[in-house]
Amino acid sequence: MSPHSSAEMLLVVESAKTVEEVSRAVGEVCARHQFGLLGSYDLRKKLKEKGLRLERECRVFEVCNPRQAQRVLTGNPAIATALPCRIAVYEEGGSTRVATIRPTALLSLFLDPELLPVAQEVERTLSEIMQELA
Repeated sequence: MSPHSSAEMLLVVESAKTVEEVSRAVGEVCARHQFGLLGSYDLRKKLKEKGLRLERECRVFEVCNPRQAQRVLTGNPAIATALPCRIAVYEEGGSTRVATIRPTALLSLFLDPELLPVAQEVERTLSEIMQELA
């Protein structure tokens, strides 16, 4: 198996909004697409608590569509290692970026072609969520 390039692995959308503006909207936007917000992390703040400095804003949101999760976990419980989906919101090059690992790339690691349609559906929805957030 050959490694994927980051362009193949990541879905990234640039936003004119601030990290804070995007972050405030994550829960509401996800809910409109039947995804729940399971947790969030302000990595800049967490690192500061540990005495470390991160120059840029960086937040991570764990999101999940329960029906899709049930479908893939029924097929292969080891996929729990790749769940929930994560959306990162961070500063780079003076702008805000919204990014995720493509579910199709992530699930390809499990070598189960039956899961591809689920991964494609989740990826389409995540892309819609990210476009709406941006």
